[in-house]
Amino acid sequence: MSLAHITLATRDVARASAFFFETLGWRPISRPGNIGRQAAWLSIAPGVELHLIEEPEFAPSPFEKEYGRHVAVAFPLAEFPALQERLVARGATLIEPSRETPFKRFFFRDPDGYVFEVIEQGRDEPRPMG
Repeated sequence: MSLAHITLATRDVARASAFFFETLGWRPISRPGNIGRQAAWLSIAPGVELHLIEEPEFAPSPFEKEYGRHVAVAFPLAEFPALQERLVARGATLIEPSRETPFKRFFFRDPDGYVFEVIEQGRDEPRPMG
């Protein structure tokens, strides 16, 4: 089993799509024509997509936080400073982690209020239990 896509509501699809492309490099891809509202599909990684659906009344959940709902992505550690600069320049808020981990990471809140965790790519992967 693998993750296929994540769908996020946004107040402005064009702005959100540009934010993810300009900061994380997630590229727009063709989407189905049966949506009936503004939407954008972005490729995160081979076979993994982000679907953005415009919802003008969208409001972020108060549970968007480190110990709550967030999306985690792996990114090369050497590129953290440049990524952080791009994020802030495009309206994200950087958030310090509330606990230490054996790998480097940081959080950010995107312009729609979603929280993302950026973790050091190539860290030791967890092993299955059992």
